[in-house]
Amino acid sequence: MNIDIEQQNGICVLRCKGRFIAGPDLEYMHSKMDEIKRLRCTRVLVDFREVPSIGSMGVTFIVGVYTSVLKESGGRFVLVGAVPVVRQVLDLTRLSTVIPLAPDLASGLAVLCERNSNQARLSLSAG
Repeated sequence: MNIDIEQQNGICVLRCKGRFIAGPDLEYMHSKMDEIKRLRCTRVLVDFREVPSIGSMGVTFIVGVYTSVLKESGGRFVLVGAVPVVRQVLDLTRLSTVIPLAPDLASGLAVLCERNSNQARLSLSAG
């Protein structure tokens, strides 16, 4: 697992790569979550295009980042590019009904820039 954090125009982009499953990467994941919290990102785009699978650790990462972002005033979050296996896990855990999902970077950026993120979330989840 690899998580690169970039800040662009007031948006934190988390570029995730590799399998997000339990194992020796747990400490690394926690350090990245702490870094994201320290940056106090209010708009976060999580790029999962290069994540082939997730387990409970991946779910924990997504929920942890999502909740820390939404605690900030005006916090917005979107997960981009979930492959079918990852999307299935998000559907099974019902996270896909709570967390905004977008098929690509452009759609994800549109969600973060929308005035009403609830409407954007509903329209993206329905697709």
